[in-house]
Amino acid sequence: MSTTVLQTETVQSHAGEPVDISKFPDGFKTSGQHPPVYSEVRPYSEFPKVHRGPTVWKAEDYREDADLWTHQFTQDEIEEISTAANAFIEQDLPLTGIAKTNFPLPNLSKRLEALRQDLINGKGFYLFKGIPVREWDLRKCATAYMGIGTYLGYFVSQNGRGHVLGHVKDLGEDPTKTDRVRIYRTNARQYFHTDGSDIVGLLCIAKSLSGGESDIASTHHVFNVLQERHPDVVQTLCEPNWYFDRKGELSEGEENWIRGSIFYLENKRAGDNPRVYARFDPMNVTSLSRFNSGPNAVIPPLSEKQKHAMAVFEKTCAELSLHMILAPGDIQFVSNSHVFHARTAYTDHPAGALDEDGNPARRRHLMRLWLAAPESEGGWRLPYHDTLEKKRGGIQVNDQPPICPLDAE
Repeated sequence: MSTTVLQTETVQSHAGEPVDISKFPDGFKTSGQHPPVYSEVRPYSEFPKVHRGPTVWKAEDYREDADLWTHQFTQDEIEEISTAANAFIEQDLPLTGIAKTNFPLPNLSKRLEALRQDLINGKGFYLFKGIPVREWDLRKCATAYMGIGTYLGYFVSQNGRGHVLGHVKDLGEDPTKTDRVRIYRTNARQYFHTDGSDIVGLLCIAKSLSGGESDIASTHHVFNVLQERHPDVVQTLCEPNWYFDRKGELSEGEENWIRGSIFYLENKRAGDNPRVYARFDPMNVTSLSRFNSGPNAVIPPLSEKQKHAMAVFEKTCAELSLHMILAPGDIQFVSNSHVFHARTAYTDHPAGALDEDGNPARRRHLMRLWLAAPESEGGWRLPYHDTLEKKRGGIQVNDQPPICPLDAE
């Protein structure tokens, strides 16, 4: 197919709307943020008292045996990744068009398919080690990382500017300005939350001087403990009267917030037991004062019951969490459907500092992927109208095309 045809061709998206290949090279557009289908939001009375299955895990099951959730890339695997990355770069294709078909991993793909199943239906987290980020430049690191990601899901945009390759880095923005600042662009603590995709990936390019460590907790273990200790809190978390701030990242005609629950049940199928699904970022709940306070309030403020539920939730997640520290070259993958994650505050190296090898110290930098694993390909059955979309979720503003900046901007 000629370059000219590629630039003008359109294809049908899963939703049936034409997608311009010159803007969306892989043929799919991020669906974006949406409220749930309210008729599919199930009441607390239908939720299980105890959640069972492989998605329920305790930190002590993994704390002393990292081999259960960590894999050190072998030299052969690194060579396979490097070969695929070099070949992709030599073709000078846009990173937004990377796919399994143009990033072949004939051997590693088997491990990645098993991982995909474990992320979707199993424990929901994993850590790879050994990407040579100090030897490769940012373009090769990004290409290798996104190539690996294609075997786990479809890239979705992470902000209103279309970034499908995100960068977790302190840009000096004020973390107290929660109505317009995304916390990943600061060095502040992140409370337990989920991101706006099925799977989130983090590749550590450089670590901070101190802090910036990761904590994760099984959503279903947290749910079970809350059901046992604080069923009133679970009921509050299941009620679709929470408001979530979109922080101005919205398309024409959309509201500045989304109303929904924190806990949902999957859509029903005959004869099955739907799983509990979570979607929550406390920073998007507490940032709505411009809409929920004062004489011009258009949505209700947080109730005392909701404030109590948030405090109990955070304390419980912290109690039940597994702690890990990402080193340069590590890739962490986490399922947002059934794993909550958090980050400690961090301090970067001062100007002029040297790292342990005597080289100029780099500021903490993680490359981030948001990946969709749609219901149409074995993903969770979500109470959203885009559950079958290839690129469900994410943040899509109008027709903003995807972009892959190699560093934070």
